[in-house]
Amino acid sequence: MAAKSDRAAILSRLRMEIEDGHAIYDALCGSGITAKMAARGGASMVTTHSLAYFRMQGLSSMAGYLPICDANALTLELGERALINVVHECPLIAGLLCVDPTRDMRRFLEKIAAAGYDGVMNCPTVALIDGKFRSDLEETGMGFAREVAVLAMASGMGLFTKAFCTSVDEAVAMAEAGVDNIIIHFGNSSGGTIGSKTVLDRNAALGRSATILDALSTNFSNRLVTCHGGAIETSIDFEQFLQAEPRLHGYVGGSSAERFPIEKSVVEATRQFRSIKLPKTK
Repeated sequence: MAAKSDRAAILSRLRMEIEDGHAIYDALCGSGITAKMAARGGASMVTTHSLAYFRMQGLSSMAGYLPICDANALTLELGERALINVVHECPLIAGLLCVDPTRDMRRFLEKIAAAGYDGVMNCPTVALIDGKFRSDLEETGMGFAREVAVLAMASGMGLFTKAFCTSVDEAVAMAEAGVDNIIIHFGNSSGGTIGSKTVLDRNAALGRSATILDALSTNFSNRLVTCHGGAIETSIDFEQFLQAEPRLHGYVGGSSAERFPIEKSVVEATRQFRSIKLPKTK
């Protein structure tokens, strides 16, 4: 199997959505059933990665940043065994640990495309790591520049590319590398049973968006720019955010795409069944 849609076709589809006045909605899904239903619901694209997998095991998606699995092998297997055969309505994107030092990433990108993925992104990303650990990664060749290089390679192979970015420097570097979709990341999501208690507030998120959008406006105005995480938990939250920053093209949902709906609907369905009383037989 090869990628269903090439880069040009995906970009044409997304730009048509924008021209029709619809915000892009990218659903980050960690299971076949959530991916299948998101695609049927009209998601612009579905994306999977190790963080989404752990989220769908009832754990924090931040488990994807611990050394407990081979993130790239997991994403490949998720696609081959659970998602590629059920997501037909929209492109399917693979989130990769681009800084993986154990792989020839060009060969792995070819394997990802051959499996049926239509594009790639940088998730897990070192953009969410800071402090001494981040500087050690950068100094030893496993920093953000490596993510930029791998996504540039993927773009050159005709794959659709998108990138989590938390700063102007990161966003501009990805845009210069030819990445199609810059995703402004606001950090881990709040809400639900395992959301972060401390997240980037709305004003700080708007400020981050404005500075990145300003920086891209001169030379990279053709890039798609979406956002993810933080205190945006619902479609209403994003609609209000979009009113304040109308230059954004859409939203990337993780917990809002699958964890929140499941936490509510499964609990409610269980309670409804448990409310049934056995009929008296005498």
